[in-house]
Amino acid sequence: MTLAMALLSGGLDSILAAQVIREQGIAVIGVSFVTPFFKADAAREAARGIGIPLEVLDITDAHLHMLQRPKHGYGRGMNPCIDCHALMLREAGRLMEEKGGAFLVTGEVLGQRPMSQNKRALRIVEREAGYEGRILRPLSAQLLPETVPEQEGLVDRQQLLAITGRSRKQQLELAQRYQITEYLTPAGGCLLTDQIFSRRLKDLFAHEDPPQVRGIELLKVGRHMRLSPATKMVVGRNATDNERIVELLTPDDDLLKVEGYPGPLCLIPHGGSPEEIQQAATICVRYSDAPRDAEITVIWSRGGEQKEITARACLPSLPAGLMI
Repeated sequence: MTLAMALLSGGLDSILAAQVIREQGIAVIGVSFVTPFFKADAAREAARGIGIPLEVLDITDAHLHMLQRPKHGYGRGMNPCIDCHALMLREAGRLMEEKGGAFLVTGEVLGQRPMSQNKRALRIVEREAGYEGRILRPLSAQLLPETVPEQEGLVDRQQLLAITGRSRKQQLELAQRYQITEYLTPAGGCLLTDQIFSRRLKDLFAHEDPPQVRGIELLKVGRHMRLSPATKMVVGRNATDNERIVELLTPDDDLLKVEGYPGPLCLIPHGGSPEEIQQAATICVRYSDAPRDAEITVIWSRGGEQKEITARACLPSLPAGLMI
């Protein structure tokens, strides 16, 4: 039996693409990827829902290397969609070869995303991935050149589709036909499309070389402020943020907490100077429930050492001006 490897994000298009190929009696294995920016949870649910096996590949190292200098640039955020798709297809292609698969399948729809899903971009992705002619896009295949599996008679082109543009009408009709009700919203799983996260990531890349996974995980937590070119501060917004800050804490970090009043944990990754710690303490008081016009005790700790410092709440303009 012919085997195809289908990139499965958990989004509707990728699920439908796998189903269209399965209808032709072709065995399909799903492939999903994990990095600090996206997970495979939705793909796992999707694979269970349609009854196909799923391979999950951790591409963190390769993805981080690509992300710092994407050959084809970024989208509106820090999302290098063309380079990212090429990387995924390259990794999926290696797995396909190991398992004796014949071709790759994606849920890409021509014209759905003007910058990354036009004909030129799709050709670039194939070339960069190294699998020209072996990448089949079932939802738009009749609008694209014939692929090798079609030419070889492995796939019937007449049973493929000609969907184009941003309308989801045809996909929703197909979902009803296949009785698919659970799926990820478009672009809903990638942090790199988020504008706030993208600003933080750009700042991290500018100040941490090479970037570390711990630093990226911190970008998902709290408010971020740059105290100096070398020093950043993360301020928890709620109990969940505070818990995550504790989980990500390392012995060389500074950690600040107002004594006697509810408030945030304030983290300075890799520590700061005495002046920066004092400034951070005033910000810590500002975001706590402590009185604004009194000297407040702040507990500072690093690597098991702890001491008390005093600080007054800073003016609101200070954290506003430092915010990343």
